[in-house]
Amino acid sequence: MLDPTDALILLVPVLPIAIWAALTDLKRMKIPNTAVIAMAAIWPLIGWYLVPWQPWLWGFALMAIVFVAGFLMYLTGTFGAGDAKYSAAMAGMFVGGNIGEILLIIFVSMIGSLALHRILRSIPMVRNATPDWESWTKRRFFPFGLALSCILVFYLLAAIWPQG
Repeated sequence: MLDPTDALILLVPVLPIAIWAALTDLKRMKIPNTAVIAMAAIWPLIGWYLVPWQPWLWGFALMAIVFVAGFLMYLTGTFGAGDAKYSAAMAGMFVGGNIGEILLIIFVSMIGSLALHRILRSIPMVRNATPDWESWTKRRFFPFGLALSCILVFYLLAAIWPQG
């Protein structure tokens, strides 16, 4: 896992992009390619400074593996195309992380995002404040960009949080 300083350095550019991707996915049910490119640029531009070169290169391999898996899931209708690209763009930052902790963060973020979305969708005040959000009316689909953003942000916050 990243040390706290490295995680904080990554969190600074990641957080605004993650918020942007999540809100855009909530509103339009699409993650913009510019958000994907911005997230993908963080690993080559900053990652080399934070981790040794071999794990840094493995981060690119992980990005490619996640892209192929996401594309296959898109072909089966399980995943949106933007979700596949966005998950691949952020995958490099998980290299060297504890798989148990990562899976726990994925589980909590996915269930929490789904529950939060469904609760907020049922509150009239929230619906009235955001009447043009497509995610409120598309009952069959879920804006997974919200969960993906939470996964990355919570992973970095967990690395920053004091261990002990």
